[in-house]
Amino acid sequence: MTTTLTNELKHEIWQLLREYQQFRAADVRNQLVKLNFGLVRKEAHYWTNQCQESYDDLLQVGCLGLILAIERFDISKGHAFSSFAIPYIRGEIQHYLRDKGVTVRIPRRWLALQQQAILVSRSLREKYNRQPTDSELAAALEISSQEWQEIKLAWANRAPLSLDIPVQNGDEGGTLLGELVPDNRYRSFQLAQEDRIRLQQALVQLEQRTREVLEFVFLHDLTQKQVAERLGISVVTVSRRIKKGLGLLKHLMCMAED
Repeated sequence: MTTTLTNELKHEIWQLLREYQQFRAADVRNQLVKLNFGLVRKEAHYWTNQCQESYDDLLQVGCLGLILAIERFDISKGHAFSSFAIPYIRGEIQHYLRDKGVTVRIPRRWLALQQQAILVSRSLREKYNRQPTDSELAAALEISSQEWQEIKLAWANRAPLSLDIPVQNGDEGGTLLGELVPDNRYRSFQLAQEDRIRLQQALVQLEQRTREVLEFVFLHDLTQKQVAERLGISVVTVSRRIKKGLGLLKHLMCMAED
């Protein structure tokens, strides 16, 4: 019975999203917010345990992220709405906390697992001669795939994206991550929240190894040599991955802007 109701709810949400995309009616949007409010509650509850802000305040902020997700969702791309909306909700809450100067802590257990994952990933690469999947990493760490995804998100979002770091690409000069953002007004460290979310969603769509290279360079400020050593690949490969990744990101960002 529960599965049937869940499927019925998903169908109802999908139909409303289709209707909203066509007519942009406020009452349809409000209905979508009501039906998806559980996503906001879950995120608000999580972040309440990470800071001193009130649950009600985080609910209100999270709803802004949900509304933004509803506005930007494109049913033609076939994504699940919940997977699309959660980064918007989470991003809005994190942006709010950072603006208030709130220090968001990552659980010590997650920090330890993230460090352990680096060693485990290297071992699995040697065993399988390829990059391990998220499921394989989670199994090796003896945690659920869902918890591993939460750890990855917490680690990636623990600090704002450093968009002004230049990356040298051989003879072609340097590239700034902020240059991928279509709106020139936001090509700075203080990137608009909506564009930050769009950028992070584009990163998620990249092949895992390419995404890892970009995250190590732009999020963790590692040199190309350090990235090569950490991932067990050559500096030339790192440079190629950066060039390829930046090109794909630019394409994905322009698509999102359209």
